[in-house]
Amino acid sequence: MKRFRKAARYLRRSAFFKAFILILILAFAIITQTGCGNKEVSRTEFALNTSCSITVGGMSSSEAEETLDKTFAALRNYEGLLSKTLQSSDIYKINHAQGEPVEVSDETLEVLELGITMGELSDGKFDITVGRIVDMWNFTGDEPRVPSQQEIAAALPSVDYRNVVIDGNKVSLADPGAAIDLGGIAKGYIADRLAELMENEGVESAVINLGGNVELVGSKENGDPWNVGLERPYSDRTEMMGTIAGNDMTIVTSGTYERKFVEDGVLYHHILDPATGYPVETDLEAVTVTASRGYSAMCDGFSTICLILGRDGAMDFIEEMQESYPQMGLEAAFIDKNDDMVQTEGMDIQPAD
Repeated sequence: MKRFRKAARYLRRSAFFKAFILILILAFAIITQTGCGNKEVSRTEFALNTSCSITVGGMSSSEAEETLDKTFAALRNYEGLLSKTLQSSDIYKINHAQGEPVEVSDETLEVLELGITMGELSDGKFDITVGRIVDMWNFTGDEPRVPSQQEIAAALPSVDYRNVVIDGNKVSLADPGAAIDLGGIAKGYIADRLAELMENEGVESAVINLGGNVELVGSKENGDPWNVGLERPYSDRTEMMGTIAGNDMTIVTSGTYERKFVEDGVLYHHILDPATGYPVETDLEAVTVTASRGYSAMCDGFSTICLILGRDGAMDFIEEMQESYPQMGLEAAFIDKNDDMVQTEGMDIQPAD
């Protein structure tokens, strides 16, 4: 199908490269593990506007620390390319070029192409040009606010992923009023690249957690699967809905509870509807999407799309993606506002104790 060509190119690339934490509560996901043998070495740093934790097992402490140095350095490098707030980044330069072409890295180009593909797959419900409106809401800042209807109305005409024009490695915005925001896909892409780097460094056992984007490299050192906990929405990371056991896989969770604020008694969450500029009205509070290792970027986009579509639409969307990309091993779970969870047939979430 024509609309899947760009995603297929990304999937081929990912497939090519693909081939704990005693109890720790992280920013948006909970990972538990029991380990034996070599000590696992972990490190947590603030990056990508969230808490990022990486754990390495099966290596000496010195080898693990050296690998973590390289991995976090790579993370910072990708952030330097894809952030919309760092003035040296490719995305910042595009957003402030007044429509003039900007030459970008191959990595930035790949994320932009995948973001455009997500727009195509979702009929525009996922749109990377929603940056101006995201800035108005300021969910990640100290003083988030509800923009005026006039502000949103002025920005909405510029929200259209088709405004992103790519010519070789040069990128421009057909509407200079548009602004790119890769917040719905960049962490997944970076997690994929970090997993590749670690594998190239000889790592056979690791967990990468970029604030809800979890990528598992191999298994625990003793051969047991990793256990990843799913947070109960709006529990402030104190409760789990259940756990997923797996090896060499990616697990991405998106939720309306991740970034939110209350104004005049109304709760506003950060999942915006590109058609209205306001938080999307959905019957879902969280979506978890899983796949084989190497597909975190795809899962990142899919989880956001599913939140926007709502439970029934999300189930239909995932089933369509399963048919289109069987190599991903794609599964999903949807938690609605009644705290009920619906899973795809192949998803196996064990209830929390």
